[in-house]
Amino acid sequence: MVGGEAAASVEKLVSGVRQAADFAEQFRSYSESEKQWKARLEFILRHLPDYRDPPDGGGRLDQLLSLSMVWANHLFLGCSYSKDLLDKVMEMADGIEVEDLPQFITRSELMKKHQS
Repeated sequence: MVGGEAAASVEKLVSGVRQAADFAEQFRSYSESEKQWKARLEFILRHLPDYRDPPDGGGRLDQLLSLSMVWANHLFLGCSYSKDLLDKVMEMADGIEVEDLPQFITRSELMKKHQS
C-alpha cells in the first residue's frame, strides 16, 4: 500500500518537526516577544541539523544559538556587528520573512544629516 507508506512517512516527518520545535523552545529568552521568538525559532530550526553537538561536545549548538541572537538583535534592536559576522547571519537567514521590522538610523547617518 503506497498510500499507507506515504502517510506513515508524513507522520514521521511531522513528529520530527514537532520534536525539534519542542527542543528549541527551551532556548527562548524571557524578553523575546512572540514575533521575535517565531523568527529566531525559524532560524534555529532551519540550521539545527547542521549544528547538532557531536558526541564529544564541541559547542556547535551554542554557536547556532549565538548566531541566532546576533541575527535577532541586529534585526529587532538595531545592534551592529562586524561585517563578516553580519554577512554570515544574513546569509543563514535568507528567505526568513519578518514583517513590520523597526527602522533604525545609525550614528553616522544621523551625523551626516546634521552636517548638511
